[in-house]
Amino acid sequence: TIVVFSTDHGHYLGQHGLTAKGPFHYEDGIRIPYIVRHPGHVPAGAVNNTMQSLVDLSPTFMAAAGLDIPGEMQGVDQMSAWRSSEPARNHIICENRHQPNVLNLRTYVDDRYKITLYKNHDFGDLYDLHEDPGEVNNLWNDPAAGSLKSELLFKFMQAELSREQTRMPRIAG
Repeated sequence: TIVVFSTDHGHYLGQHGLTAKGPFHYEDGIRIPYIVRHPGHVPAGAVNNTMQSLVDLSPTFMAAAGLDIPGEMQGVDQMSAWRSSEPARNHIICENRHQPNVLNLRTYVDDRYKITLYKNHDFGDLYDLHEDPGEVNNLWNDPAAGSLKSELLFKFMQAELSREQTRMPRIAG
């Protein structure tokens, strides 16, 4: 039996001037716990800091049950990460469409950087999570971060394209 404890988001308790939950993708709101128990497979008491997403739960459970993961699923099997802290992914994508006419945003996070785009707006967020873990220095408009911004936007687009899986695998050619 696999038991996983998690949540869908965090709450802001005054961080960034916010209270309760909100649509912004600061680490306080998107970095959520996974507590996994799978005796004989996942080491008890181990701490794992690999990137994981809620969309990874279904593919992981299916793989653990010996089932094929359907091509239309977006997540990845995290069992290797749970067993040995071997990363199963190198980025995550967060999205909020709760207020489609006010704040509709997506965020790409890798092991160091985070970039957020807001639908129909020319502003965004760009943070270096190693140098600025409190996310107080938004690099979006910083000319010195221009090449970094371009690189992350390219990675973001590639990640978006990659998460739409192919329903039917290519079997010829």
